[in-house]
Amino acid sequence: MEEKTGELLPAAMLAERVGWCVELVSGMAGSLLAERWNAGDVDVIASGEDAGGRRLPSHAWMALRRLGWTVTVSDGAKVNDRIVRMAQEQAGRVLRSVKWRADLTSGVLVTWPAEPGKRTTQEWDAVRAGVPGGAHLPGSVIKARTRQIAAFAKVNGRMPAGVFEMEAAPKVARILLLSACDGQQATIERTDAPDRALLRMQLPTRPDPRSYRDWTWVACPIALPPTIPAGAVLHLPTLRIHNGRVRADLAYSHAVPKTRRAGHTIALGVDWGLNTLLSAGAVRLHSDGRIATLGAGGMFRAAGVLAKQHRLRRLSEDLNAKAGRYQQLIGRHSGHPLAARHAVLTGEIRAVSARRLNLNQALARSAARWAVDQALAAGATVIYVEDLRSMEARGMGRSINTRLSQQIRGQIVDRMRHTAAEAGIAVITVPARNTSRHCPQCLTPLRHSKAPDRPTAPGWKWALCPSCGYQSDRDTGAWKRIAARGLTHQAKTVTDRTDATMVIRSVVDALEARAVVTPTADQTRRERSKTGPTRRRTARPAPRRRRAPSPARLTGPAGQRPEGHAHTDRQRLPRAAHRHQGATTISTPTPELCPGESPSGHRPRGAALGAGFHLHTHATPPRWEISWPDTTSSMGSLN
Repeated sequence: MEEKTGELLPAAMLAERVGWCVELVSGMAGSLLAERWNAGDVDVIASGEDAGGRRLPSHAWMALRRLGWTVTVSDGAKVNDRIVRMAQEQAGRVLRSVKWRADLTSGVLVTWPAEPGKRTTQEWDAVRAGVPGGAHLPGSVIKARTRQIAAFAKVNGRMPAGVFEMEAAPKVARILLLSACDGQQATIERTDAPDRALLRMQLPTRPDPRSYRDWTWVACPIALPPTIPAGAVLHLPTLRIHNGRVRADLAYSHAVPKTRRAGHTIALGVDWGLNTLLSAGAVRLHSDGRIATLGAGGMFRAAGVLAKQHRLRRLSEDLNAKAGRYQQLIGRHSGHPLAARHAVLTGEIRAVSARRLNLNQALARSAARWAVDQALAAGATVIYVEDLRSMEARGMGRSINTRLSQQIRGQIVDRMRHTAAEAGIAVITVPARNTSRHCPQCLTPLRHSKAPDRPTAPGWKWALCPSCGYQSDRDTGAWKRIAARGLTHQAKTVTDRTDATMVIRSVVDALEARAVVTPTADQTRRERSKTGPTRRRTARPAPRRRRAPSPARLTGPAGQRPEGHAHTDRQRLPRAAHRHQGATTISTPTPELCPGESPSGHRPRGAALGAGFHLHTHATPPRWEISWPDTTSSMGSLN
């Protein structure tokens, strides 16, 4: 709503005005990035100190103003200082984040191997020593950067000077970071309704505002999702345009229990799988050092979602291959007949990519919520997840390699940390070495075979210990090993400086020897020791007659049995149905009861032509088919 005039703005007009403001901010941020996209300026802003040795502020826009990096508004548009803040904040965040990529590229260039596709052990040690935090950096990250440098050298015939020569200045996201503003540009507050909030902000009335009069205050009501607590403090959101509507990424803060790195007694172990996405279960650490399981655990299966994901991936590959072929045929001819088809394919590729993105996000939220719910139900204070960042999808066949590379483990762990933090549950990654290989009860190497309940399915799903006789699903044994390893290595938990996550970096042999799960005694057998006289048992009473009428008998070849399923493809009665039945049965198949009497109207057909165990029973006719004598028609009135 326009506050000055009280006019209600349609959703399309609001999106248009927000889009004008986004264009102004992204234009200023893009020009600032292009101007400062070099190694010297990035080193200055990432160092955290200005020319005088003073520490730079944490806010990016304040750091850029301390350094004297200003922006200019194009086309003579008139904007206030808060709009400039948003542009500087967005550009400063990008410049700070590129510092890590620049150092990684420099470290790989300095220690360039003789064969880029195959490093030796000494070359791996050298590149890890030359990269910040390289000791615990996944090898796949270094290999990806190596392939990027090799591709540049193949095209240009020389090695690049750094990441700024290989990569151009990134595109600026079309968003409004209202968190960089103060009350003179935007405010947000709750309304009387607990699920509503009111966002007030200044928006331009034209694409190129010429004066401050072209900026007016607009009040936008926001519907809060039920995940936001009633007592949470709301912060200014980030606005973006999506499908012609304004979306607000709202941030909020509220008090939650503090997570701990150590001191846990109940933990949830989570194992990754290919067909079974997650396998999890809880264990308890007793005061005497024993580790026992709490229940049989559970599995998060998403076969349908993974199948759809695989189908969309293949569709995307086919569309990209076709679009690439069209691009080769079109070349540089703008008026080529295939240009229109190429444009249609490009739009379809974007639509399929959006569907895959939404599917991955929904799957990550669902899997993370399931894991946290398992921890809450077991009373666990920590979730131990195996660290598979260094796992590479290769050497397992084309199909398996593709499925492994499409996993969204990183998104699931990030969602799991965010969801678990609200409940005060810590999420810690542990090394994945030998979690599925060794027995959780005696640490003996396991033997793997096909699952006993699925002997025809290929694979190595079942694990059997040749030493202690333990056997179970291999994923079940894996989560037991992960949880036991995490509880015994609690003292080795550290906080990563780069992303503030908790991690156990290495396995200690002395602590690993104690990471065994004590087998629980079998409590299913009932105690049969005689402690008194034998209780007398009455004879089992005869079953009562059914209270409800049975359905009518069928006229076709199929019979009617009281319960269960019946085979309807049998055309003849079983052998038992043709026998003469005794006096205790319901009826006999004889055509004549006694000499001189009429034949019986009942011919037993069996329960369902031999199906089930009631071969001699028949369906009782319903009450409405029985003719009862009329005893009330000749009665007179009492009056």
